[in-house]
Formats: sequence, C-alpha cells, structure tokens
Amino acid sequence: MRSRVFTVGVSGPSMAPTLRDGDALMVYRTRRVRPGDLVIARFESRPDLLVVKRAIRPYRGGWWIEGDNPLVADDSRKYGEATVTARVLFRYWRASAQVSEAT
Repeated sequence: MRSRVFTVGVSGPSMAPTLRDGDALMVYRTRRVRPGDLVIARFESRPDLLVVKRAIRPYRGGWWIEGDNPLVADDSRKYGEATVTARVLFRYWRASAQVSEAT
C-alpha cells in the first residue's frame, strides 16, 4: 500500500515566487482540493510530466491549474485539463529543516 503522505522536490521557476527551485514539499495523496490549493497533477496529453501548480477551478472532469509565475505557461494554458493526485501540505528546506506553510 502506498503512503498517503510523501515528499516532492520542486524543479523549475513556474511557481516562483511562492515556491523556488530546490524547495521540498510534503504532500498528501488526495483528489479533494479547493480553488487556491497547491497541488501535484498530471496532464493527459503529457502523462510523463508531474507538476506542482495552483488549483484554479474544476474544469471538464479534472482541474484547471496554473503556475504562480506569469512568465511560464507550462500549465493548463498549454496542456488543458489536469488530474490532481495530491495536495501540498507544507514546504520545507532540506538543509536547515525550517518549515513554511504553503498557502
């Protein structure tokens, strides 16, 4: 049985300034999300791509998700509907063990 809580590393600038390249996230495996939540998701058109984005609204049977960085559009604006697999609980930095809540 897979754990419902696991960690994910952030790679790339699409969620800056909220999340930065190298941040670590503690996430909870669920499909229950609300608009505004930070989520882990996949796109049907890019099943190899696992992304961290902000849930904007329910869209067709999945979610419309977008990154916080308006200069990077590797999200629903490019790939359409996403399937959410997890919700971000909090961000932490591996080196210093500091904790910051993701909002």
